[in-house]
Amino acid sequence: MAFKNHAVLSTICFYAFTTLFSLFIASPDSFLNGMSPQSTVVPYDGGQWVLLHQSIGVSAMHMQLLRNNKVILFDRTDMGPSNASYPQGAEQCRNYTVRNRIIIDCTPHSLLYDVAADTFRPLVVNSDTWCSSGAVDPNGTLVQTGGYGSGIQAIRTFSPCDDDTCGWNELEVRLLAQRWYATNQILPDGRVIVFGGRRAFSYEFFPKSDDKSSKRYYMSFLRETTDPYEENNLYPFLHLLPDGNLFIFANNRSILFDYNNRLVVKEFPAMPGGVKRSYPSTGSSVLLPLKMNGNLDGSGRPEVEVLICGGSFAGAYNRSNLDRVYIGASNSCGRIKLMDPDPKWVMEEMPLPRVMGDMLLLPNGDVIILNGAANGTAGWEDAINPVLTPLLYKTYESDPQRRFMRLNPTTIPRMYHSSALLLPDGRILVGGSNPHEMYNFRRAFPTELSLESYLPPYLSPTSAPLRPTIISIETERNIISYGQEFSVNFALSVYNPDVAISVALLTPSFTTHSLAMNQRMVVLDVASLRRLSVFDYKITTRGPPMTTVAPPGYYLIFIIHAGVPSQALWVKVQ
Repeated sequence: MAFKNHAVLSTICFYAFTTLFSLFIASPDSFLNGMSPQSTVVPYDGGQWVLLHQSIGVSAMHMQLLRNNKVILFDRTDMGPSNASYPQGAEQCRNYTVRNRIIIDCTPHSLLYDVAADTFRPLVVNSDTWCSSGAVDPNGTLVQTGGYGSGIQAIRTFSPCDDDTCGWNELEVRLLAQRWYATNQILPDGRVIVFGGRRAFSYEFFPKSDDKSSKRYYMSFLRETTDPYEENNLYPFLHLLPDGNLFIFANNRSILFDYNNRLVVKEFPAMPGGVKRSYPSTGSSVLLPLKMNGNLDGSGRPEVEVLICGGSFAGAYNRSNLDRVYIGASNSCGRIKLMDPDPKWVMEEMPLPRVMGDMLLLPNGDVIILNGAANGTAGWEDAINPVLTPLLYKTYESDPQRRFMRLNPTTIPRMYHSSALLLPDGRILVGGSNPHEMYNFRRAFPTELSLESYLPPYLSPTSAPLRPTIISIETERNIISYGQEFSVNFALSVYNPDVAISVALLTPSFTTHSLAMNQRMVVLDVASLRRLSVFDYKITTRGPPMTTVAPPGYYLIFIIHAGVPSQALWVKVQ
């Protein structure tokens, strides 16, 4: 299916004739020298914040980008009305009890945001979604699980549509355990594993299609990593590895887990430094890009690294929650190569301490860290000193002392219950922040109903000539098959012959509580590149080698040149 943006192509032509033509005479073969994406080489400008809406009426506690470029966002449903409303005559009211008081709530707590139109549609969600979890299945349907109260064992789905007919669907089948603060991960066979939760030392699967998927399995690791009172193992970090096992991190410990055989394959060293990383100490984690080019070990599996940043020191939650003493957050990060024979954490330091930060993979392979606070922990009124300055982590920088870069600050504190996600055009959508039990606009950090976007440095005007534009993908219905070659046609006004052009697949994450569930980036193996005309190119690449590298489903595909990504198109990997 072809996509042509004539306005963008006109802009490309303008830049082409205002740039030195000599940049075009180098051989296209030079693109193929080292195919992993490079850190941004365009002039650094710190990025730009744009306020999209002063108030959308709902505090964005949870967010998920869907395959039709709409974002579903939602809050909890059991603590009073939101500031949003249904269309007149279409109100949906619910009655529930809060502190022996009956609440009549006729307001929506979930919205569907159309990114292109910049409009919202209210959605009805019946069970309580507070601190729930989610994953998108291979068909593009959001599978959303757990929560609190009426929703603690609920399973909900949302299938995107191109009109206004789709809505939340509450399934009759329920979870086998009460899962509040659990984590979801999509698996190679398309199932979702639902892992952990408060006092839920177990995991289970969805859909519950057979006897094996219809059971709950005890997990001693979750009990072992529970601190008295503070817990510090909620919303555990889960990453599916290319060997098919799960990397599981809770508190300050991690394991390699074979979920098929219920076997702990390996326990990794505890992360040093005395810092707790899981909720409520709340650091954040990313599986760094899986690079196919020149990094295969003979089995089709790339090198695997995990990065975890921020969190709080032991005892910090007790001090903030009981004594209102806010201990400084950690500025440490740990990076580990999981496939090494003797893997060890390599510690790094951020320029700023941070708890409740959101870590997102950018299309060029770098990591952005934003939101959060410098003191305290997650929880009601449990943090102060918001961190307004995002950080850029340059993944491919060899010198650890040069990996972090400060970006331009926002003016809006994003504390407890804030969230962020990557959009197809490369922007970061940021919303939420409600560190209070109910909507409260009078305290030091009021409930935040605004929605803003952050434009990373690669979206600066100086980088525009280096930005590719995808014209078409030469596959039937944009379907990518495992291990099969396909081509992408793109336009580029100016190229830098000293850096590679790469092709990357990204899965949009389900983001809540500083945890971007299912976030994944696969840098594909490039077979060839051809120059078709002055501005037009064709790059031929190979689909992911196996389902453990890229589980089946919908991905954003980017072309990256000189650290500058194109706008993405949606593809389906199957």
